[in-house]
Amino acid sequence: MELTSTSFLVTLIVVTVLAVLAVLLLWNRIPGPGWVRWPVRLLMIGLCQLTAICVVATWINGSYGLYSSWDDLLGTDAGQEAGAVTGPPVGRARFTPNGDGTQTTFFRGSHSKLAGQVVVWTPPEYSAPGSDRTRFPVLILLHGYPGTPRTWIDLGDMPDALTGMVQLGAAHPFILVIPEIYPGGVNTDCSNTPQRKIADWLAQDVPDLVARNFRTLPSPAGWGLMGVSTGGFCAAKLPLQYPKVFRAGAALDPDPLTGDPGVLPDPALRERNSPMWLVEHTKKADVGLFLATSAQDKDSPPQQLEAFAKAAEGSGVRVKTLVRPVGGHNFQTWIGMYPDALGWLSTELSPPGPG
Repeated sequence: MELTSTSFLVTLIVVTVLAVLAVLLLWNRIPGPGWVRWPVRLLMIGLCQLTAICVVATWINGSYGLYSSWDDLLGTDAGQEAGAVTGPPVGRARFTPNGDGTQTTFFRGSHSKLAGQVVVWTPPEYSAPGSDRTRFPVLILLHGYPGTPRTWIDLGDMPDALTGMVQLGAAHPFILVIPEIYPGGVNTDCSNTPQRKIADWLAQDVPDLVARNFRTLPSPAGWGLMGVSTGGFCAAKLPLQYPKVFRAGAALDPDPLTGDPGVLPDPALRERNSPMWLVEHTKKADVGLFLATSAQDKDSPPQQLEAFAKAAEGSGVRVKTLVRPVGGHNFQTWIGMYPDALGWLSTELSPPGPG
């Protein structure tokens, strides 16, 4: 079971309840002298405490996304590095259906030469009778660091949240695409570096893969991004770098928009890959950006949204900001931002239409 899955948390709760019941039933039934019974009783009490602690720790991890997988928790992600280089043959992808309506593939891009996982979900309208000639807009969801594509599904209430908004007529029925944002386990804030072309992975390889295998609208009018935390930073910068691929980006609690020295130590590389520098040097790009945070989020303070909006003046970039009064740097807060973000994206991107 996945570390962040609901089934794992439920299993731990059941084990905890069974451990408590076992203590109540066996307390006076342990055979042997006192020097045997009391250590066994202490061991049973310790087991109850351990299972209870595991329940609380798992719940906290699920709420705050501290560890996204067993490999992340145990520090065994290093094995992914080889997969990012070797992987399957370039461009070859086979989608495998999952039990939750999503499809998953692991492929190596022809532009970046990186290999990683990509999860795709198509809305019910995609397979509805008479829709075989209809093309759909694409929304790429970018997880944070640490994180995996499954984070959006296990913690982020996707695609259920989108489905609910579509049923209310508040959002387009998007094709959701959830790629790894740091294939191989090395975070570059979705930037191209001399060693890793992660911007090419996200802005060329992943769109090419999806366009080849699904009925998508032509880019950029039908292509957008939505990201959280580090993924929010990426959702703000990639449309500025690739306006011929993405029309819009929604950044929820984005990391510092001037870049992170801990991720990109080279100041010149960091500056030229920061949304703040990019928007100041963008002229008349047909791009829209939605930036949201909460007044309580110290990792993504409202002041940086104000500074970004001011820097965008005269650039032609359409900027909309949202500051919620309360909320932390977690999916509970981000889910509350979905109605504004998805509604705004549906005004920036084209609806489903004929092929």
